[in-house]
Amino acid sequence: MSGREVKECFVGVAGANIEGINSRGVVAVTGKGREIAQVDIDRVLEAARAVVIPMDRQVIHVIPQSYIVDDQKGIRNPIDMIGVRLEAEVHIITGSVTTAQNLVKCVNRAGFKAETLVLQSLAAARATLTADEKELGCLLLDLGAGTTDLLVYSDGAPYFTSVIPVGGSQVTNDLSIMLSVPMDAAERLKRESASAWLAGVDPEETVVVPGVGGRAPAETSRRKLCTIVQPRMEEILRMARERVEKMGHWRHIKGGVVLTGGGALMQGVAELATEIFEMPVRVGNPITVGGLVEEYRSPVYATGVGLVLLGAETIKPERRAEASRSAEKPKGLDFGKLVDIIKKGFF
Repeated sequence: MSGREVKECFVGVAGANIEGINSRGVVAVTGKGREIAQVDIDRVLEAARAVVIPMDRQVIHVIPQSYIVDDQKGIRNPIDMIGVRLEAEVHIITGSVTTAQNLVKCVNRAGFKAETLVLQSLAAARATLTADEKELGCLLLDLGAGTTDLLVYSDGAPYFTSVIPVGGSQVTNDLSIMLSVPMDAAERLKRESASAWLAGVDPEETVVVPGVGGRAPAETSRRKLCTIVQPRMEEILRMARERVEKMGHWRHIKGGVVLTGGGALMQGVAELATEIFEMPVRVGNPITVGGLVEEYRSPVYATGVGLVLLGAETIKPERRAEASRSAEKPKGLDFGKLVDIIKKGFF
């Protein structure tokens, strides 16, 4: 729609290989008058980054949570403060080296340059979470096809990242086995007719199950679909809660739960999540972005919108200015060249 030719892109990364850890770095302030400058911030983040990780893993993100200046805690931006010792609490996200390399190679073979890798749940959080939710503390659940990504925010920063290797494809597989239909037909039934909340399904409602191998289609109760789908979705959500509770982060969640990804579109999933998590649950649609048509305001595209927003924030200001100038420059004869031609022709 923008008429731009795409050459570089920001690539979302997810999967069971993603791990998040919290770390802390400490440095002495060396600037003039003990005033904290950007170079001190860079040094303390580099110190916090120096954690021991296996050789087959790489650091994807180092996200500051808060800073401590001479035992004064809870500082968001310490630049220009006076201090002797600067500490930083950070959340480090690591991933498999080979997985990242294969992903970048796929993007390059498709004709694009991978600018940087971004954790998909971070991108989805950028597109769906409000500042109040991040400050109060909330749990983002990205219900994907193969995995369910967890991200816990507290005090405006991520504190816990994890991945559950179960997703919507397991629900499709259950429907395929229990109803004896192909996977594509089971996926269509899941999207169009399935519900994760039995109490919200009309007992009289029926759905048509396609036949296989020349057999005629048959009707079945919609509640039967729900009895297949609900246990699997309940299992996924309970696994998510147990994972957060096991790591001791459940106490941070005071702003509720936000569901995003394709699984969030399933009817009744918010009601089921409300019962399991025992707190407010909402479906996270991407925030309004200029030029974004209504069709893309869906949790399915939350990660894509978030990648664009994070990409725009990380591009250097001079590159943005250069792109704007090239976009605004009119096509055709330059005015300066026109003046030179007139001078050469008439004077």
